Amino acid sequence: MSKLSFNKPFHCETEFDYIRDAFKRNHVSGNGYYTKLCHRFFENRYGFKKCFLTTSGTDALEMCALLLDIEKDDEVIMPSFTFVSSALAFVRQGAKIRFIDSQQDFPGMDERLIENEITDKTKAIVVVHYAGIACNMNKVMDIAQRHNLYVVEDAAQCIDSFYNKKPLGGIGHLGCFSFHETKNIHCGEGGMLIVNDEKFVRRAEKIWEKGTNRVDFHRNEVSKYEWVETGSSFLPSDILAAMLFAQLEKMDEIQNRRKRIWERYHAFFSMSIPEGISYPSLPAYATNNGHLFWLILKDKQQRDQLLNYYKSKGIHAVFHYQSLHASAFYRSVAKDIPCLPYAEKFSVCLIRLPLHFYLTFDDVDYICNETLNFFKTDNSLA
Repeated sequence: MSKLSFNKPFHCETEFDYIRDAFKRNHVSGNGYYTKLCHRFFENRYGFKKCFLTTSGTDALEMCALLLDIEKDDEVIMPSFTFVSSALAFVRQGAKIRFIDSQQDFPGMDERLIENEITDKTKAIVVVHYAGIACNMNKVMDIAQRHNLYVVEDAAQCIDSFYNKKPLGGIGHLGCFSFHETKNIHCGEGGMLIVNDEKFVRRAEKIWEKGTNRVDFHRNEVSKYEWVETGSSFLPSDILAAMLFAQLEKMDEIQNRRKRIWERYHAFFSMSIPEGISYPSLPAYATNNGHLFWLILKDKQQRDQLLNYYKSKGIHAVFHYQSLHASAFYRSVAKDIPCLPYAEKFSVCLIRLPLHFYLTFDDVDYICNETLNFFKTDNSLA
């Protein structure tokens, strides 16, 4: 049989229609017609205060670090089990990262450990909603308020996911989405900064536009625009925004399909998983947005054996993050390496199964049945 890919990016015909239209409008640089449509979509649908499309989720995080005036020797708290971008944006500004372990039975950060890492140098908490499943944001925001800290939501995987009916990315002071092709909604490469605190809006406009007051100029608030702030060229081309907007119009169709695939995996493994192997479960306060489905194996040896078995059956499954606290870079710059056993466990034991719009239910059933066949081949593995 043909290989079942881990990811297959969604595409639709209107992407090409809107890209052609962007060319006809003679504005293919940033902040054009389709950029504004994308901003309006998120602000209207989810009630976000202000949105800024960026060229990547990493860029959105870098804007956060600039907006929070992160400086040398500031400290930022975040999970270790996350993508490097979560830390990189703040490290580049000179911050020291204080890493938090994962939960025992869930790859997301253990919010109960945050307060132990707060010092008089702490400036922000970066939460990462792993797989689009919400952290306990009431707990995080309560800690932040009591210690006068900012909260950044790295919601790269979280489009259309909620915490107690509040959209992820819209709860902290700042939030970030990714529109990389591995995400539910994408434009190849892209991202978005979400500003939820009014005091950051005007500065974000300037940082977004290379440190200039160009947005003020286009609102006829100044007679000319000039360099007034730090910043960079964070805007994506309106061609990418056109592609993204076409996908946003298809969001409900995409999300419904992906969630049904996730639920089919979940239903199967809830009835047929060997003892000691775990799969996702949702806290009462969280929703599932169909971003990814994982299995946690007993150890690295078993994980690698299952990955090889999948490969022999035409199934492309993959592992995930390597814990940042154990990375070569962090070990080269940190004086003390924390012991974070659960983050390290997920780095070597977690497998992500194929999940994308084009996966059929027959494909899902095949993957599930082959997973069980793997465990039946050698009882010592189960």
